[in-house]
Amino acid sequence: MVTKFIDSYNMIVGGIVAIAAAILGDHWYLFAAFLALNVIDWLTGWHKSYKLHVESSKVGLVGALKKLGYWAIIAVAFELAGVLQALCVDMLGVELDWLYLLGWWVLASLIINEARSILENLVELGYDVPQFLVDGLAVTQKLIEAKNPAAGLGDDKEE
Repeated sequence: MVTKFIDSYNMIVGGIVAIAAAILGDHWYLFAAFLALNVIDWLTGWHKSYKLHVESSKVGLVGALKKLGYWAIIAVAFELAGVLQALCVDMLGVELDWLYLLGWWVLASLIINEARSILENLVELGYDVPQFLVDGLAVTQKLIEAKNPAAGLGDDKEE
């Protein structure tokens, strides 16, 4: 019975990982991490609003839609990089593989933003979050924004 359960579990998890790798590529775990951070941020934001007695279905829906919007931004960044790369190869015969960094830059910026938002929610909930985490993420966000022409892309402090 236990062996059958473990075999089934391994088959399901292996299938999910294989599908994720096929769709998202070798670095699928970064997208999975971003999804996990989305869920954790939404839950900590909900808990904060519950504790402060300011729950609102409308605000919760806006937060959930904002998370979907982040995924759309990531998709657009990677698609734009792919299209520009293909255009350069077709029209100029030049490969500009570095254009794919656009998508990774956006993903990294949004991952840091989600982590900051989670820590901010936890601080507001009264958790003793080590200051070096809060400060470190703030510095990292500032460095990314300083080099990013779309500075402040994923700033969501209201959740």
